[in-house]
Amino acid sequence: MRKTLAVAAAISVCTLTTAPAGAAALITKGTGWNLTSRLGVTSLSPSRSYSVTFATAAMKARYTPYLTAAVAQAKAVGVKLALGGVETVNPAKCGPVGHAQITEMYRPLQKPGYSQGMPCPHPPKGVGIGGIAAIDSEYFDGSYRIDTYVMRNTVVHEMLHALGLDHPNIDLDKDGVVENFECVATSHGNKPIMCDPNGGYRTTADMGKLTGFDLNGLKALLANARVQGVR
Repeated sequence: MRKTLAVAAAISVCTLTTAPAGAAALITKGTGWNLTSRLGVTSLSPSRSYSVTFATAAMKARYTPYLTAAVAQAKAVGVKLALGGVETVNPAKCGPVGHAQITEMYRPLQKPGYSQGMPCPHPPKGVGIGGIAAIDSEYFDGSYRIDTYVMRNTVVHEMLHALGLDHPNIDLDKDGVVENFECVATSHGNKPIMCDPNGGYRTTADMGKLTGFDLNGLKALLANARVQGVR
């Protein structure tokens, strides 16, 4: 099924918490994680194979090292996710079922340094069918300075958007505003990689890896599918 992403783009960067009607048994948010339920994505099939694909061979070579650890972590918790090959990516439409497509665009959110990822909206039964991640090309043309750990975490962040995870920012300081970087953190100060506008580990050894918060989000996507009897 191919669905246009243009209509959903305006809300894809918000913290989304509303569960679909009739899905009371589904859990769509928790400590440090949130699902893209506003776009109708509440689960991932435990049996479906998901693949990260790339718009060009050059992008595959560039991003594969950034994604390898995160993909392995997702597989370890039960998501049948793998790094795939090269295929045509149309940023306005979803690709083949099960594909999380990665491409590059100049300022996909019309703001310097911001990338964008989102799942294909409103899949049947809320079971994610993949999506698109558009990485800001400014990271690589020398026009925007970005720390290595931020860039690597951002690529993984956008890929997880395509699978159905959203920003887990909450109003921690109770000032009535959910702000940038306002996310829970571990005792070591590590915020979810899905924190908006960017979170995750900062060390060379761990940048690009999922935190426990993010892994719990993936587990919730799988658990919701099982609640619905989706295999």
